[in-house]
Amino acid sequence: MGKIILFYITLFLLIFAYTLNAPYLDFDLWARLIAGMGVIDGGHVLTQDFLSYTPVHIWYDHEWGAGVIFYAFLKLFGHYGILILQTLLPFLTFFIATRVAKIRTGMQPYNLLFFFFCLMAAMANLNHPVRCHLFSFLFFALLIYIMEKVRHGKSQKLLILLPFLTILWNNIHGGVVAGLGLIGMYMVGEIFNRKPFKNYLIVLAASFASLIINPWGSDYVSFLLGATTMERPLIGEWQGLFSELHRPFKLIFKIFLFSITAIEVFNIVKTIKNSSLFDAYQKADKVKWIVLLVTAYLAIAHIKMLPFFCIAVACYCYEDIVWLFKKVNEKAIYILLLAMSIFTIGVKKIELPLNFSIYPIAEIEFIKNNNIKGNILVDFGLGSYTSYKLYPNCKIYMDGRYEEVYPDDLIVLNDRFYATKGGWDDVLTKYPPDIILIQNNLPVYKLMLKKEGWHRIYEGSVFAVFVNDKLYTGNYKMPSLEREYYKKTLFDTDITFTR
Repeated sequence: MGKIILFYITLFLLIFAYTLNAPYLDFDLWARLIAGMGVIDGGHVLTQDFLSYTPVHIWYDHEWGAGVIFYAFLKLFGHYGILILQTLLPFLTFFIATRVAKIRTGMQPYNLLFFFFCLMAAMANLNHPVRCHLFSFLFFALLIYIMEKVRHGKSQKLLILLPFLTILWNNIHGGVVAGLGLIGMYMVGEIFNRKPFKNYLIVLAASFASLIINPWGSDYVSFLLGATTMERPLIGEWQGLFSELHRPFKLIFKIFLFSITAIEVFNIVKTIKNSSLFDAYQKADKVKWIVLLVTAYLAIAHIKMLPFFCIAVACYCYEDIVWLFKKVNEKAIYILLLAMSIFTIGVKKIELPLNFSIYPIAEIEFIKNNNIKGNILVDFGLGSYTSYKLYPNCKIYMDGRYEEVYPDDLIVLNDRFYATKGGWDDVLTKYPPDIILIQNNLPVYKLMLKKEGWHRIYEGSVFAVFVNDKLYTGNYKMPSLEREYYKKTLFDTDITFTR
């Protein structure tokens, strides 16, 4: 019992240490908080956008439940609520993965080094407090746990839980489609295993039907299916692991992916040598291999998906890999990882990251202090923060809710402007802003300095504020540069809802 407790304490502290090392807050957090505010303070799910000055359609918020949870934790625990969620969700995900490994192997799966490698590979996409897809990773692990319990003879009745779990997942995060896919993979795998599969088919049909239970009804299901298959060539996290954008990065995960592949190939070859190819195929768990191969493909196709593969490895591959670590000094590993975690937690302040080089914090404070009102163009990743801090005085061009709220042409025009592609200034005439926020290291910054009718009125270390002739006065108050001030006012907003 003591070893079990030590294992989970170490795992928790590792995740908490990573949380404190997060470089910046997730860009979409602010829109999530607004959505949560609408439900908790306003008493209704927000289905119409009010933050943008550009054309919008119905707000199909596939993360509205996550927003409610984020805002509830913020109200209950202040800044610490975000840190609590960011630590708790990955911990629960990997806690469940250890329980899956125990069901599958019949042994206590507490080799810390194995789960440490799985965790480090996944944390490349998990340590920006706090993202909605953390809920999907948790539900994904939970579905595997339930279905592995069923497969190992615990109770077929547990499958009844899956449609209800789908309803909950669907109203928290749109990653519910991964859950439907997982049920389908189990069904196909059991067909190849020559085992009963009809219950999976029934549960899959019931779970798919349950998607209609949401604030938008059947229209939302159409949106969700469309969003699942839509192309996102301009969104970095939807690009491939080996795309030009990500080729030099995600090295830990790439090493993890190649290592797991090499070990599993070695194990397969070894099994074939000891028996035959046919016997090896007969003994292989087809469910396991289908899930591993599909999640590996998804991780390679879209870096946003890479934690699914790490979770699958943690659930299915313990017995395949743990033999590599048997000769490693277990006590030394615990001492090292505990020391690393405790040292990091000890030297870091337990607070949310405040990154002036990523967020236009002082620049937005400048706009607010000078009561500058109008339509504001800012790179869509920063639109959510901008609207959270400046609404109702300023409405944004767009933010990270691109598929939820906006027509397709907005993101194209936004990309042209900030990347200075052909027709870079089309956005200024088609959807004219009054204020523009630009990083001063971008080529478009120099073009805007020469653009007739526009004036640079403030420049921080990274961002600059431009206004048009209509708003320009030439007399402005400078913002505070005290970090403590911004720490205290980080979540201040003028957005309010009443019941």
